[in-house]
Amino acid sequence: MPGPSEIEPMVYVIDDEESVRHALVRLLRSAGFEAQGFASPAEVLSQELPNVPMCIVLDMNLQSTNGFAVQDQLAQKGVQVPIIFLTGHGSIPMSVRAIKAGAQEFLTKPSDDEELLAAVSRALAQDKANLAEREFNAAVVRRAALLTPREMEVGELAVEGKMIKQIAHELGTQEVTVKVHKRRVMSKMQAKTLIELAKMWELIRRTR
Repeated sequence: MPGPSEIEPMVYVIDDEESVRHALVRLLRSAGFEAQGFASPAEVLSQELPNVPMCIVLDMNLQSTNGFAVQDQLAQKGVQVPIIFLTGHGSIPMSVRAIKAGAQEFLTKPSDDEELLAAVSRALAQDKANLAEREFNAAVVRRAALLTPREMEVGELAVEGKMIKQIAHELGTQEVTVKVHKRRVMSKMQAKTLIELAKMWELIRRTR
């Protein structure tokens, strides 16, 4: 399976003004970006997004809704890609709200072509890093699902800094048995050191 560096990034443009949407898609494609246009956020929300680095260029003032509502809907669906807002009549409070809510950029229409393309480049670079992290986190969760209940107990105590003897005493088992379980935990989690395992364990705790 190709990694984030080997797959083509994607830019989604959501704007219900057809001429603007087509112009933005043309601009992005002319600059070498893969881009798709959508007339409504529902078209994007109803589908699974591709597992590639991506960003969304979103019109703040859609006829059916507003950019903040779309941003919230995407977040509720678990979509965490960078969003670049475009607005014809923005304000400083509006831009501050957008950035605080996680927007990548807040640009006014008509946007400067170079400024927009630079914003898209930054957003894709950020999401490339985010995607690598998401894929690693998913792999950690999959590995953790392979652990037995006893291995989970041993792993939990090991990352707390407990020694083999202490773990055996706490679990009421033999030290040799704890050593076997700990070795299996390290192997299944693909952790080379206890420090690596501890970092993975933080994620496991959050996803329980």
